[in-house]
Amino acid sequence: MADKTISTPPPQASSHGYPHDQLEQSYRICSETPGDVSRVSGAPHKRKEKKEIERPLGVKKKKKMITLLSAGLLFLTLGGNVYSDTNSGASPAPGIRVFASLGANVTLPCHLHRQNGMNLGRVGMRIEWNKLSTDESPEESVFTSMGDIHKKSYGSFQDRVYLLEDDEDDASLVLTNMSLEDVGIFRCEVIDGLDDTVHVVTLEVQGSVGVVFPYSPRLGRYNLNFQDAVQACLEQDSVVASFDQLYDAWRGGLDWCNAGWLDDGSVQYPITNPRGPCGGANNGAGLRNYGRRDKSKSRYDVFCFTSALNGDFYWLVQPNRLTFAEAVQACQDDGAEIAKVGQMYAAWKLDGYDRCDSGWLADGSVRYPISRPRKNCSPTEAAVRFVGFPDKKQKLYGVYCFKVQQ
Repeated sequence: MADKTISTPPPQASSHGYPHDQLEQSYRICSETPGDVSRVSGAPHKRKEKKEIERPLGVKKKKKMITLLSAGLLFLTLGGNVYSDTNSGASPAPGIRVFASLGANVTLPCHLHRQNGMNLGRVGMRIEWNKLSTDESPEESVFTSMGDIHKKSYGSFQDRVYLLEDDEDDASLVLTNMSLEDVGIFRCEVIDGLDDTVHVVTLEVQGSVGVVFPYSPRLGRYNLNFQDAVQACLEQDSVVASFDQLYDAWRGGLDWCNAGWLDDGSVQYPITNPRGPCGGANNGAGLRNYGRRDKSKSRYDVFCFTSALNGDFYWLVQPNRLTFAEAVQACQDDGAEIAKVGQMYAAWKLDGYDRCDSGWLADGSVRYPISRPRKNCSPTEAAVRFVGFPDKKQKLYGVYCFKVQQ
């Protein structure tokens, strides 16, 4: 028989948060059983030896100019061939960790270390930045540069990144308006003639302060494949949590009996209170691991991670209750936007936000955050209480808004 929620919320509400007192409270008791746990290196192309052919004196001067021109073009081509054929045979430099606050500009360091004396400036230098994946999915192109001729940024990094160029050998990348989506591991590859360098840089949020929360969509539990899970977290101002983040949350008291995706493609769930429907009462507390699942076909919930807010989360005081459309408009009229689930969790967990009023959020759900348990307001635990996904035309709730810091 499925366990019941440990706290007694207001009518229609259920617990959807984890404890303020991390030693005594549990996050939530499950309602259902989650299910059966059961690069290529090489050398640069070599030029072929050419035999000298005697030519009339009248054409020697022209031929000399052509030869010089050809040598220059060959040098540039050679540089490109080294890159494409070897994928940079240089060994990565020791990893560097960089910390930055959300919304700030941050520099990812990278510098070409020359072993050969030749230096023609940045004319033939090729620089490529990529963001690495934590699983088997392809890495993400961030920025490429070929001398002063070609510079291009890609995807979510378009128009947000540029080279620092403090000196001729500097390939450091400046990333503007850092977001949670930017957090991860970056690789810088620099090639200039016979010199090449590879740097690995890990970008993290300053202080690594954040909160992990479980998320399932309006359709209910176990409806997200991996890409759906990634998108679901992004829409809630968060990213898919890593194993380390979920582990830290479990140590802090997170107990959740619905399995969810992590950023490495594995599916896990944290249990602090072992019980039958959640991996067995005889198994110790810990992270229950399903292993890696088919990212296209498998369906689960997701564990999201959000960090400190770059703005103000607040309850919008209104004389009347609102439909969802009215709630969205009310926040816009106040110079804000309707808040997202991740923003509510960050305000609750990191700032101690407390309000015993059910309000609309951007995904169409209704929730309220309690950091001071009391009668009729999550009496037994601090939690983000979840009312549900009601009909958007109902005028029964208020709204929580978020205003970005200017």
